[in-house]
Amino acid sequence: MKVASLQFNPICENTYVVWDDTNECVVVDAGNADDRENARLREFIDSRGLRPVMAVNTHGHFDHTLGVQFLKETYGIPFALSGKDRFLLENAAASGSIFGVKVGAMPAIDLDLDTTDEVRFGNTALRILRTPGHTPGHVSLYAPQAKVVFTGDTLFRESIGRTDLPGGDYSWIMRSILEQLVPLGDEVQVCPGHGEATTIGHETLYNPFVVEVLNGQVHYER
Repeated sequence: MKVASLQFNPICENTYVVWDDTNECVVVDAGNADDRENARLREFIDSRGLRPVMAVNTHGHFDHTLGVQFLKETYGIPFALSGKDRFLLENAAASGSIFGVKVGAMPAIDLDLDTTDEVRFGNTALRILRTPGHTPGHVSLYAPQAKVVFTGDTLFRESIGRTDLPGGDYSWIMRSILEQLVPLGDEVQVCPGHGEATTIGHETLYNPFVVEVLNGQVHYER
């Protein structure tokens, strides 16, 4: 499995193109926001002979969904997102205006990730890990053979996602990290929605939010 990260839009969001030796690919959290960024993403996909089969999102915040409609129209592919985050698509324009970002048409959900345990492309399956807290429907996408997990805005390098936005919950995000992500193993590579890649092992040692809970300095509701 191969992974490429492209940074898009004013919120500096990480969009991932993920493919295997069949050249089928999925685009995780398409955040491309204008004609220039659309062209950059399309050039990356087409120049490598990749065949998109799905746009799949970890969650529904506007900075992660800005490019999904472009992908649907360009490649005729379905969009996968938890139905619990549908309200974020409906409120995307208002949310974008707070950050000074113009938001166009938001896509319809074709596959509700609440109804499946994995998404597939080529010979590869990405497991759906339920990781709410940043949003109610947030998921992480785990490739066990490659030991890679796409964590969206749940877990960052030495930080965690915000929980002060609508639908956010600190206890839930910590439960997601400690019960869903940490058990994957120290060697698993973390591809977050913003910032640099990291590993589970690094975060259990150096992420202050994780360390303070592991050390019993802060408690969360189980």
